[in-house]
Amino acid sequence: MKKLALMGSYVCLESIVSRLSDIEIIFIADNPNSEVFSKAKNLGVECRYVPKEEFASFFALNNFDLIAMTDCVDLLSDEVLTHGRFINMHPSLLPAFKNNDAMYSAYMAGVKVSGVTVHWVTADIDGGKIIAQYPVLIGNATHFDEFKNDIIRLEQS
Repeated sequence: MKKLALMGSYVCLESIVSRLSDIEIIFIADNPNSEVFSKAKNLGVECRYVPKEEFASFFALNNFDLIAMTDCVDLLSDEVLTHGRFINMHPSLLPAFKNNDAMYSAYMAGVKVSGVTVHWVTADIDGGKIIAQYPVLIGNATHFDEFKNDIIRLEQS
């Protein structure tokens, strides 16, 4: 059976868990009191609290086929990244808007197309090779909340 580690927000957690019933999923968090940690437990997902300083040893000891991250704002060190294949889902069309507030930055820049990028994780924030991109159109009368909801729906699909 394939092993998948998930890290990050709960935006697409339920969607991933519901679609991957034949894969062992473990949710990893450095905060056991977070809302997403509780949500993962409620979904029946195995959850592990791992402090950031123990990521390298944890991933070295666990043979995950893939580590998927969503909305993770912390950089992972080269040492951590040597112990697995890490991908991230980022709420903009990279290489544009690499920052933590990418959706808002894209919206305020007035771009007419943004979206979601899935990319390999490197020690360079949002700098890894792009795997896939999914566009979201931003109309002239689109309110930021509408755009944000469109991004979230796309991340959940």
